[in-house]
Amino acid sequence: MQQVFEKYEKKYKAVADQKRLQMMYELTQYGSVCVCELVEKLGLSQSKLSYHLKILLDAGLIKKETKGTWSYYSLNEGEVNHLLSEELCCLFRPSPILKPKKGSGCCTVSGS
Repeated sequence: MQQVFEKYEKKYKAVADQKRLQMMYELTQYGSVCVCELVEKLGLSQSKLSYHLKILLDAGLIKKETKGTWSYYSLNEGEVNHLLSEELCCLFRPSPILKPKKGSGCCTVSGS
């Protein structure tokens, strides 16, 4: 259970910043975006932008694709959607008989 908590802690820390939320929003709007485009859109220096991108990347919330010398970033929709999934909700439901079903993100009654 500790590993699950650590995974979500990292993800929620990553989204607990306005700049990173704004970056995720831009990726949602434009799909795959080059760092140079994000610098313009967000008005951040490349070093600050890289710092924030690394946090989002390490949390698995964005994906990076390198084409030649350029890096393109896109939102990892599956992971972002997973933050609000039933899997996480199951961890905090009061009933001890509900357990997450492996791989599905859904709760089931124990023993079924």
